Amino acid sequence: MLPLIGHVRAEATLAYRGGAAISAARFLADVAELGDRLGDSRHVLNACDDRYRFAVGLAACAATGRVSLLPPTHTRDLIRQLRASFPDAVCLTDQAACTIGLPHLHYPDTSARPVAKHFSVPKVPATQLLAYVFTSGSTGAPQPWRKRFGPLVTCVREESRRLGLEGTAAAIVATVPPQHMYGLESSVLMPLAAGHALCAERPFYPADIAAALDLVPRPRVLVSTPVHLRALLGSGVPLPEVDLMVSATAPLPQPLAVEIEERFATRLIDLYGSTETGQIATRRLSEGLEWQLWPGVRLGHRDGDTWADGGHIEQPTRLCDVIEVTGPESFRLQGRQADLVNIAGKRSSLAYLNHQLASIPGVHDGAFFHVEERRGSHTGVARVAACVVAPRLDAAALMELLRERIDPVFLPRPLVFVARLPRNSTGKLPQEALMALAAAHLKSSVA
Repeated sequence: MLPLIGHVRAEATLAYRGGAAISAARFLADVAELGDRLGDSRHVLNACDDRYRFAVGLAACAATGRVSLLPPTHTRDLIRQLRASFPDAVCLTDQAACTIGLPHLHYPDTSARPVAKHFSVPKVPATQLLAYVFTSGSTGAPQPWRKRFGPLVTCVREESRRLGLEGTAAAIVATVPPQHMYGLESSVLMPLAAGHALCAERPFYPADIAAALDLVPRPRVLVSTPVHLRALLGSGVPLPEVDLMVSATAPLPQPLAVEIEERFATRLIDLYGSTETGQIATRRLSEGLEWQLWPGVRLGHRDGDTWADGGHIEQPTRLCDVIEVTGPESFRLQGRQADLVNIAGKRSSLAYLNHQLASIPGVHDGAFFHVEERRGSHTGVARVAACVVAPRLDAAALMELLRERIDPVFLPRPLVFVARLPRNSTGKLPQEALMALAAAHLKSSVA
């Protein structure tokens, strides 16, 4: 049995909303109130936008033996799949006009419930199924993964230690949604399990991030992504003192990491993990490229793939990345398996091509991707295409600048200029969205 939260005093700050502190005792009262209202359903899709309400919903489900459903999107097709797999599912929402196609349970007003005079933290079995967390869809259709309470708590307590937050009560501000595995671990479960304070808001724009940080006391931690950090750096918006920045969901270029640390006088820690494994490694890019594994986690190669097991990982799991194991507890990341490109006998990776594209002055965002052979074509020649946000460059100029950086066989065909890329809330590019962009461009060019 494990405690639902790691806060040991009733008056300890567990969360902030608008800069106002919310105590651990208030949180437990809210959890009890919501738990009484969950009804008969065993499965609850937690769609709360407010991170504190999401945490209350997650904890209420855990305390009453229910399972949280955390899909990355709420498309009709995905909700239809959830209804088929979990016919008793209800949707917990804090939005007045929720359009998710499930029976709705609106987040109630819990403020009327008095705080218990005796502070007692509920216990949860370590083996209890806490949630189904879904992959992001960046490499295909989202897939559900079972997550038990004990392994998740073990993982995020180690995260707190690795981030140098042991013995502190840090305020965690996050730009990522709590329904994503990274957001769930770093912005909800780590504060709850390790005695920190989560922040209800999810700021998106640089000015909003600065304002959210300014409302909470030090030590302050910003949990974010390379996309948000790049925008923050380029905005010129001044930040209050930030004791730590954390990045995940995509590779972080080393020069960008170094510049962020220098500009904001902070530490920047990169997290490596996946929905399937949870977080398994950290590195500080300003000190080197090698990742350091979580205790007990092992990497091994089998049939050309890298597998992870041990530690908090519940079953041997194949990783989608190309990894060079450099020691028993360290590795280097070479790129994603799906990123490998082989054209005319020459090899590269989408990650490398994306890095070269993003390094060109005037390019705000961009991504290479594989192009499927057109129907009826029998050339057998692989191609890559790219979508780019570069309002002050034309195609000819950009292609010439790319030619200086990459082998001509990897020049994108086509090169599609767009106003913005269809990134999701964690900065990732779902494969379906990229392919839809390419298909729309090809259709318009043929017409």
